[in-house]
Amino acid sequence: MIYVVATLTIKPGSLEALREPAAACMAETRKEKGCISYELFASLADPEKLVFIEQWETREDLTAHSKQPHLLAWRDASAPHLVERRIEIVHPEQIEQF
Repeated sequence: MIYVVATLTIKPGSLEALREPAAACMAETRKEKGCISYELFASLADPEKLVFIEQWETREDLTAHSKQPHLLAWRDASAPHLVERRIEIVHPEQIEQF
């Protein structure tokens, strides 16, 4: 099993615009092969920080996820609202950072 921690810094006032596209992406992602858990959290301390916490059975399942139309739609919808995206993929033996 691997974990993904995707931390997004969004532009002030963007949270409402991202709710619907994020919910649509999450609903479809949870149906994907290998998806164990896919959750989105908003920081209480910083309203411009969102964190996706994901669990996947394999790296291959995560790679397939990255090519899904609903994830591409999320990326397109969120792009105008993003300041920064940081992704960490946590394997038992290593951490990939993007």
